[in-house]
Amino acid sequence: MKVEKALPAIACPQVPYCIDGANACPPEDVGGGPGYEEFLEAMGNPDHPEHDALVEWHGDVFDPATFECERVNQWFKRIKV
Repeated sequence: MKVEKALPAIACPQVPYCIDGANACPPEDVGGGPGYEEFLEAMGNPDHPEHDALVEWHGDVFDPATFECERVNQWFKRIKV
């Protein structure tokens, strides 16, 4: 994460507040970097032997290019500053 500009507190409904980003973060408990690589390989290939099990574990298909700004802001709301 990179802070590009600090805005006055009145400009945002909470502090910190995310206005944009890129790519999804790895799911919890995916197994670190190597586990995430394996996860992406299996999720991206319906013929992979682990594909169905990982879709069920994750609860849905996974698009690593999707960024969910609102989800990030929900996480930020839990941070005590």
